[in-house]
Amino acid sequence: MSFKPAKQQFVFRKAIRFDEAAFVVVPIPYEKTTSYGQGTKYGPAAVIDASWQVELWDEETKGETWRKGIFTTAPVNCALPEKKFFPALEKTVEELLSSTKALPFFIGGEHSITQALLPPFIKRHKNLSILHFDAHADLRLTYEGSEHSHACAVYPASRTNKVVQVGIRSVGVDEKQFHNAGKVKTHLMHENLDFKKLERDVLRELTDTVYMTIDVDGFDPSVMPGTGTPQPGGFFWYDAMRLFKAVCKHKKVVGVDVMEVAPVKGSNITELAASKLIYRLMGYLG
Repeated sequence: MSFKPAKQQFVFRKAIRFDEAAFVVVPIPYEKTTSYGQGTKYGPAAVIDASWQVELWDEETKGETWRKGIFTTAPVNCALPEKKFFPALEKTVEELLSSTKALPFFIGGEHSITQALLPPFIKRHKNLSILHFDAHADLRLTYEGSEHSHACAVYPASRTNKVVQVGIRSVGVDEKQFHNAGKVKTHLMHENLDFKKLERDVLRELTDTVYMTIDVDGFDPSVMPGTGTPQPGGFFWYDAMRLFKAVCKHKKVVGVDVMEVAPVKGSNITELAASKLIYRLMGYLG
């Protein structure tokens, strides 16, 4: 498969070929099962547009990460019906991983997308663990008639791979049986406000190879107000950055997704914060 560049690249300042990039950004504007607020399909474009407002010199990492090469693909076609979309997206990810050594960043879109992103990484990396940053456990078998719901985002992977959840402050009665059982370790937000201890626990629980799935509602709504299912409480910016930095430093991160940005009319806060988050993570990983 040929991965074509987006018309407007993510923090893009010079021509970068696909095979030259250190990072590849894949926009996935999929929205089918949102159950409260709407608009996640507009998230990827908003995040990419906002990236032009992110300074290229990162004040924390003290570097210009873009110089390593960031290639942004054209958005994934999300017009297929649900049962065809997920296998098609999984195939696209498999082809991406076979085509480049660049570290992929996927921008959603609703969190259900992660169900199709994870299998190719699981096949490729023995003993892969998943850091799940979210307000919700996302461990339902089905929700509102769909096993591909955003509320089921990490359930399939949790059957085979270690899932470490942070930021969680909403667990449904039908998923509480899974939230601290089997391969799932859930750090409920209100029980884990000692962030230094949480960092040590998370590093101990994750395996050496990690995929990071980030739902922006894992942040406090004051940091990321534009999201479909906000919850009170949550991580503030620097507390989250310290945790992410530690994971990026001590583990081999092989893929990242950032999901559930739903732009709010008249406000640029969430898409700008999500864009800076992605650039900062690239800096940590670079």
